[in-house]
Amino acid sequence: MGGPGCGKGTQCKNMATKYGFCHVGLGQLLRQEARRSTQRGRKIYDIMLQGLLVPTGIILDLISSTMLSHPESRGFLIDGFPRGLKQAKEFERLVGRAPDIVIVFDCSMDTMVRRVLHRGRVEHRADDCESAIRQRLETYYMLCEPVLTFYQQKNLLCNILAEEAPENIFAKCCSVVESLQ
Repeated sequence: MGGPGCGKGTQCKNMATKYGFCHVGLGQLLRQEARRSTQRGRKIYDIMLQGLLVPTGIILDLISSTMLSHPESRGFLIDGFPRGLKQAKEFERLVGRAPDIVIVFDCSMDTMVRRVLHRGRVEHRADDCESAIRQRLETYYMLCEPVLTFYQQKNLLCNILAEEAPENIFAKCCSVVESLQ
């Protein structure tokens, strides 16, 4: 978990490669769906452009279908999820258990805005304009607190400072994963 631009996607890709996990990147799934010329795709596109959150039902549908299509995976890294307490509880109900660990990438708002603006320029992402970024950050901070409390009460949270170089953050992620095996 972490706000947009904290590095969760980068670190999940690295961990997936190293450990043979399936990286379920919620943002990527949503952007793929938003490019489809379907009613759901257009709805997702409009919501994302406003910097708002896509409804839980759509998100759980995308995540579960991705997980079910990778039965060979040694595990799953779900990046950018959950974004609200309802999503966390509904996901546990759907899969029948809590996650093994929840890594939280701690990063300042200034760093996240700077990183996301850079990514938007490099990847030409419509949802990475400054107004949408700030809206996404506000929404993230408002909704994540109950989720963090929920997982803290289950003793599942692991906070990693995400201001450092990506390779230093990755080393910390590896320590967390290896502590579970």
